[in-house]
Amino acid sequence: MWKEYMSRITFVPTLVYNMVMEKCSARKWYNRIDENVILGALPFPKLTKQLTEQENVKAVISMNEDYELWFANDRKRWNELGIDFLQLSTADIFDTPSQTKLTTGVAFINKYINRNDGSTVYVHCKAGRTRSATLVGCYLMKRWGWTPDEAVDFMQLKRPHILLHTPQWEALRLYYKEQVLIGNKNFS
Repeated sequence: MWKEYMSRITFVPTLVYNMVMEKCSARKWYNRIDENVILGALPFPKLTKQLTEQENVKAVISMNEDYELWFANDRKRWNELGIDFLQLSTADIFDTPSQTKLTTGVAFINKYINRNDGSTVYVHCKAGRTRSATLVGCYLMKRWGWTPDEAVDFMQLKRPHILLHTPQWEALRLYYKEQVLIGNKNFS
């Protein structure tokens, strides 16, 4: 209960911090990780046209809880624009995405990789640093057979301010063990 309360109470101050850092530092609101995935912060409505027209976003994965989407496009708005939307609610600060959510998210991204039309998936949480970076790391491991270290190093080249703590590293390592190593052996 206290974790949920703390996540909610810190939401606005940390969102404002992220907005300030984007204006006052080299941080960008979002970064293209590869030809199919963008890792970013909350997609405010003012970014919608840029994301859909310039970045060819056809799908969005939100790692946010419902209350975090008050300031951003939610399922209804994305769907009105013809954008596929998947919400994998994960509490900020204290939680990391479950293996089920990570597997679901990677499968969702993979639907767009195979389209060969330049489709992009925008993966976000509040800041695009922890929850969403964990999912994108899993996607990179699954797609390229990379280790967790290789996936994170690659993401950091594209988005230097990602921030993974011990629980996120553990989630990446478990995903690698169960979905990449074992999963690839099943296809041999």
